[in-house]
This record gives sequence, structure tokens and C-alpha cells, in this order.
Amino acid sequence: MRNSTDHTAAAQGTSASASVKTVVVPAAGMGTRFLPATKTVPKELLPVVDTPGIELIAEEAAACGAQRLAVVVAPNKEEIMRHFGEFEELQKIMNRRGKKEQADKVARAGELIEAVAVTQDEPLGLGHAVGCAEQALGSDEDAVAVMLPDDLVLPAGVMDKMVQVRERLGGSVLCAFNVSRDEVSNYGVFDVVDADASFDGFDVLQVRGMVEKPAVEDAPSTLVATGRYLLDRGIFDALRRIEPGKGGELQLTDAIELMISEGHPVHVVVHEGKRHDLGNPGGYIPANVDFGLHDEKYGPALYPALKKIIADFEAEHPELINEN
Repeated sequence: MRNSTDHTAAAQGTSASASVKTVVVPAAGMGTRFLPATKTVPKELLPVVDTPGIELIAEEAAACGAQRLAVVVAPNKEEIMRHFGEFEELQKIMNRRGKKEQADKVARAGELIEAVAVTQDEPLGLGHAVGCAEQALGSDEDAVAVMLPDDLVLPAGVMDKMVQVRERLGGSVLCAFNVSRDEVSNYGVFDVVDADASFDGFDVLQVRGMVEKPAVEDAPSTLVATGRYLLDRGIFDALRRIEPGKGGELQLTDAIELMISEGHPVHVVVHEGKRHDLGNPGGYIPANVDFGLHDEKYGPALYPALKKIIADFEAEHPELINEN
């Protein structure tokens, strides 16, 4: 495995096997924060070390027992789905050259999980993207998982915890992180109360509502939403009944709020770990450093290289040392 977090995913990825069949991955965005790279390469295919972000999500989905990855793509982003296709000739070349490890990496994405494309013709918000994926669900599925490809949630395995909560308390379950109060205005913030149940090893709270990017003084808590959702199938009906917001977009948060107002139970799992935001260069670069340091092949050389880069930078900018 490339990264120590992968071992966690594999170890924790059995309990959800009967409960999560389809994972929806909204991937229709333009990736404008990564221009000019995303002129020709979808943001979801940019590598974290040597593995595209979308494959890391597929790995997480497979580890929690999902059978299908429903990738919501724009009409001009078919390259994402090609990543899950067969590359027999490339595999043959790698094998002929004695590079079996490379050949296995080429085949890996297509072997992890069945990936199906769902087309979102217009960028009409996260809620609209999730709604487009209803067609990918089987008639026997009463819940759907959503994983945002911009968010790497570490260590892996939070979806298994969310499944445990749904099995006991019903409804929908979201993932929450605790941030400093100064950061709340960057996120959707949960209004929570104690849940009527306790779980071994992690905290669960009941959600009364959500506030999108509130002022610091207006934030109901410091628990914020991140890109993991386990939603009752009723979310699709709620999405059909909400009104578009700014820019004509349908927001997933509004649909969840509607369900709460109608008595649908919603809980959050408070995840103790870290999150990398692959949606912008400021988060993508630290993700590569983190994964690179934990990589068996690259980590030993990367660590001293980073120390030297940092030492040289501090020598050039001594004024920053006292500030930090």
C-alpha cells in the first residue's frame, strides 16, 4: 500500500458491506482554482503522490463495502471515467519490462469497484448533482453515500461509523469536524444537541439545523460539515421539493434542512482525525506532502529534502520564525 492510512481503510472496511451499495461522487465542477492545469486534466485526476484523487475516493468506497461508484460528471469530463477503464496494452508493456508493480497500478482503479457515469448537463449545485444520481441506485437501496472528491478524510473508515449510527438511530448521518471558532465562517456549521445514544470510540450528536458560513458570533457550534454523507433515500424527494438558491443552484444542505423540519432524524459523527482539501492548491500541496512522507518508497528521501527546504526558507525569511 502507498500510505499508512490505506491499512486503516482495509481494516475498518467490513462492517458497512451490507449497508452501502452505491457511493455518489460529484465530479462535474470546472476546477477553476487549478487553472491552467485543469484546462486539459480534470481536477479529480490530479495525483496525490502517484494516485489520482478520484481513485483514493474509489478505494475508500470499496473499503466500506460499496459495490458501485456513481460518478457525476459534466459532458466534457469523460476522461474521469476512462481512468476506470481497461489499459491492456499499457499493462502488457509494463509486464514485458518486468515492472509488475506498475502494471498492477494501471489495473487497480478498474478492479476496485464498478464505476458508472451520471451526467449533470448543467452545474446547478451539489444538491442537483446528487439528485442526478438517483437513477444509479437499485430499487432495494434505502440509503446512499455521498463522498466529495475534494475531501480526503483521514484516517479512513468514517463511513463505517456512520453506518453504525444509521443502523441504530435511523435517518441520515453526516461527518463533522471540530474547528477553531475563527474558522467557522468558511464552512457549513451544525446546530447540535446530545444524541439519545452513545457509541464506543466516537462521539455522535443530533442535528437540529445547519448554518452556511455564519459570522463567528452567529455560529451555533464549532462543528462543521465535511464531504461525507450517508443519506436516507428520502433525500431525492426532498431535493425535488426545495427551491433553487443563489445562481439557480439546488443545495444539499437545504434538502437536509427540509427533512429535519419534517421530523427526519439527522446525526453527525464527530471525526477525530484530519482532512485534506484537494479542491484548491493550498490544500492539495499539504496532502501531497502528508501522503508523500508516509509513502514507503518516497518518504525516506522526502523527509530530509523537506527539512532542508524549510531550513533554507527560514534563513531567507527570519521574520516568519517569530510570527509562527
